[in-house]
Amino acid sequence: MFKIKLGGGKTAEVEESMYWHTTSHILAQAVKRLFPEAKLAIGPAIENGFYYDFDVENPFSEEDLAKLEEEMKKIIKENEELERFELSREEAISLMKEKGEDYKVQLIEDLAEGEVISFYKQGDFTDLCRGPHLPSTGCVKAVKLLSSSGAYWRGDEHNKMLQRIYGISFPKASELEEYLKKIEEAKKRDHRKLGKELDLFFFDETAPGMAYWMPKGFKMMNVLIDFWRKEHEKRGYQEFSGPQLNSSELWKTSGHWDHYKEDMFVLTDSDGKEQALKPMNCPNAIKIFASKLRSYKDLPLRFNDIDVIHRNEKSGQLNGLFRVRMFRQDDAHNFVTEEQIGSEIKDIIEIAKQLYGVFGLDFKITLSTRPEDFMGELEVWNKAESDLKVVLDEICGQGEYDINEGDGAFYGPKIDIQMKDCLGRKWQMGTIQLDFQLPQRFHLHYIDKNGDKKVPVLVHRAIFGSFDRFIGIITEHFAGAFPLWLAPVQVKIMPISDNQLEYAKNVLQKLQDEGIRVELDDRQEKIGYKIREAQLQKIPYMLILGEKEVESGMVGVRSRKEGDIGAMEIEAFVTKVKEEVEKYIR
Repeated sequence: MFKIKLGGGKTAEVEESMYWHTTSHILAQAVKRLFPEAKLAIGPAIENGFYYDFDVENPFSEEDLAKLEEEMKKIIKENEELERFELSREEAISLMKEKGEDYKVQLIEDLAEGEVISFYKQGDFTDLCRGPHLPSTGCVKAVKLLSSSGAYWRGDEHNKMLQRIYGISFPKASELEEYLKKIEEAKKRDHRKLGKELDLFFFDETAPGMAYWMPKGFKMMNVLIDFWRKEHEKRGYQEFSGPQLNSSELWKTSGHWDHYKEDMFVLTDSDGKEQALKPMNCPNAIKIFASKLRSYKDLPLRFNDIDVIHRNEKSGQLNGLFRVRMFRQDDAHNFVTEEQIGSEIKDIIEIAKQLYGVFGLDFKITLSTRPEDFMGELEVWNKAESDLKVVLDEICGQGEYDINEGDGAFYGPKIDIQMKDCLGRKWQMGTIQLDFQLPQRFHLHYIDKNGDKKVPVLVHRAIFGSFDRFIGIITEHFAGAFPLWLAPVQVKIMPISDNQLEYAKNVLQKLQDEGIRVELDDRQEKIGYKIREAQLQKIPYMLILGEKEVESGMVGVRSRKEGDIGAMEIEAFVTKVKEEVEKYIR
């Protein structure tokens, strides 16, 4: 909530979305003043700020943004009142046609019959809008236009490319300044930048949306996967692997063909049959379950896998490791009885707590309910949502979790796990989806204690979301300075000269024998240069070896965090490293 000043010394609290939405109207008014030929599209508030899309002849330049920002400040100073009024459909279309606002005409024509059509007027500017808005433009105090980019009308690449301007505003200049500092810090932490600098991964135009994992990055990926595997083995999960390519018949049975085909890579095999690269693992997990007769004694039956999956994301939506076309899902599909739903979801949330806790990450839970394109019977959906609410009320407390209406999967409601990083940014992470539909569509059953056939309930779940995306997130969270247990290189050995090279190789072998990830820097460079480079590579520990260390059989230890620690025996250093690792992942 933002606190704003009203006339007569009064104040009021308003939602950030209302504040930012009003600012988007101020931006649109400024654009129409400086670029009268511009046509207005849409200008909503978003999670952090607002944007507005315009149809203009040329893209906006940095100079244009600066001029628009100054014009916005003039409009704010004018303190124009925002006046709401309503028109009939015919009147609204006539008004927008008169103003030459073709996109607004489309929006009005697409509104349902009988829907209220409202406008907001501020001085010489009028815009189609549901609202609500601040009382006047003067309620906005500090504003900054952040960037401009291309955006297709209504997100459809077949439509015209518009120009989108992003901005932010706050009631106080100090709040804006703090936000801009966070933006600058986020740029320094950008995982795409750090991925190259730390030799972890990169992207190339030959494979849009598909990362090339360098040896160091892939080492870290495997460390994370090994940790994930061990934690799930402790809890009775069984890992499997399935085909990358499945017949369209499988996807038709699962319902993905009707609901998800446009996001799948579809091809025709040598027999002329349609196949698709799998965008998710659930149908393969179902095939594993159906491969043999199952008893109630087998349940819960938990199958996890890390197969690579592919999704045909639009090129304009790709975003480093955050939005890709190929990734490794930290997936599991748990088959349970109806009576086991509550205990199974509790167990999954306990896993989430444990895994996020290792990284020092806090998370919040949201229940996402039935979407418009849901599959199955309404009664089944109501029961599934009711079951999840009962469990969440017990785990989180009644009213202590958010409800996201209409954002469930097409086959069932879901619990979404949202975490916050060190910059206060929120990330959609894991998900727990309760599914009564797919077991029925695939005619799954188990034999209950009375010898009768029963349909299991399927719980889809991922904790990290995907290993690739999670690495992108924690790269930014830690600014590339990964904790010791996860760092691709834990120790760098640095002999001061070639005279210590033989001893350095012996130290290298000892550390490798202890399972420590270590590298030897045997270049003929000054030790200061080697140390600075290792610091830039964010290596947790550096071992400096000079004549004194060779004579004493010790190592000079330097920490990324603490600087010089001093001389240590090799065995003592090994113990220190192992204890530090175990502190996180024991």
